[in-house]
Amino acid sequence: MRDVLVTLIVFGSLPLILRAPAVGVLMWVWISVMNPHTQGWGFAQTFPFAYVIGVATLLSLVVARGPKGLPALPCTWLLLAFIAWMNVTTLFALFPAAAYGQWNKVMKIMLMSLVTMMAIRSRQDVHRLIWVLVVSLGYYGVKGGVFTVRSGGTERVWGPEGSFIGDNNAIALALIMTIPLMYYLHQNTPRRWLRHALTGAMLLSALAALGSYSRGGLLAIAAMVLFMWFKSGRKLMLGSIVSLAVPLLLVFMPARWSSRMDSIGDYQVDDSAQGRINAWRMAYNLARDRFFGGGFEISEPSTFLRYAPNPTDVHAAHSIYFQVLGEHGFVGLALYLLLGVLTWRMAAAIARLGAGRDEWRWAASLATMVQASLIGFAVGGAFLSLVYYDVPYYMMAALAAVRVLMRDARPAPVPPVGARAAKSRTARGTARSMGD
Repeated sequence: MRDVLVTLIVFGSLPLILRAPAVGVLMWVWISVMNPHTQGWGFAQTFPFAYVIGVATLLSLVVARGPKGLPALPCTWLLLAFIAWMNVTTLFALFPAAAYGQWNKVMKIMLMSLVTMMAIRSRQDVHRLIWVLVVSLGYYGVKGGVFTVRSGGTERVWGPEGSFIGDNNAIALALIMTIPLMYYLHQNTPRRWLRHALTGAMLLSALAALGSYSRGGLLAIAAMVLFMWFKSGRKLMLGSIVSLAVPLLLVFMPARWSSRMDSIGDYQVDDSAQGRINAWRMAYNLARDRFFGGGFEISEPSTFLRYAPNPTDVHAAHSIYFQVLGEHGFVGLALYLLLGVLTWRMAAAIARLGAGRDEWRWAASLATMVQASLIGFAVGGAFLSLVYYDVPYYMMAALAAVRVLMRDARPAPVPPVGARAAKSRTARGTARSMGD
């Protein structure tokens, strides 16, 4: 039944996609982020829904009327530069066959990220994009939260198998990034029942993140909550809610969970932490030796044998920073970090320009909540290999659309008093000459 439902939704959306590329983007985000086909049990698990939607969206973008270019913003050009650099490093990859397979996957993600920036144009499009992200990830948050309650926190929460967020640490970070977006919708939704539903989804998603037993997730949610409190105009109220909710959530979790979280400070004797550090040092040594890095898919025994302090402990990077460093060198890391900085600055500019203006209050709220999500991603991503996770790129696309909307809506500058007087005299002189 689930397989049939997903199939009907996808193929039923094709006429709408061909009419409006923004619909295609929303469908693509739903398929790629939620992976609804993985929740079925039959043919839908392997059917190429993403390919069908991607082709229809690209066709719609070609034939659709209206502006189609990329937004002329610094983050756009830097994203293009990062994509170009990844293509260059792939030419010098240590393992060409494996690198090509990953390159093919990453380039599809980057292509659709650029398409998202081209198709998402209006406030309605932005709002719908946030809703799709929230529903797609909130589904696993609510499901995982209920599972944590039913199991008493004794079992770990996992994401959809075979996806970016299948790992317990990855689903925790994804849910943490989603909570601020839920809060944005809560602030900008007039329906009371929907606000209550979003409140429940936020609590269950936080509980699911804790139920994943992710230590990096705990650090990420702490950093995100601290940022949201700092940015809040009602610090006392938010601080009181957090002070009441956090102890209740922590007390609910069993001793096994507390023991694992306590191991954060004992990384010297933790095998998992030492494996990560070994992989980080390998990536650093590789980047020092090779200007272009190792290309995609470098976590191979031969690489560790040459560059790692412990050549027998072969691990994935488990860090967005060391992953991009090892795969694309110091230039790639600089481009990736600068892309994050420019996205952050774009959000800050939106929040600053929208402050105190009723018509842009929603934009300022969205920008601040995206910043909270990025804080969570920056902290939690330090322990996960999620450089190519598509959700941060969709958030950047949403911010780019808002920034362009604000820029295009600016009123024409008022000329100085002297200029206005001179213009008035010129107009009167013209009128007299016409009268003569």
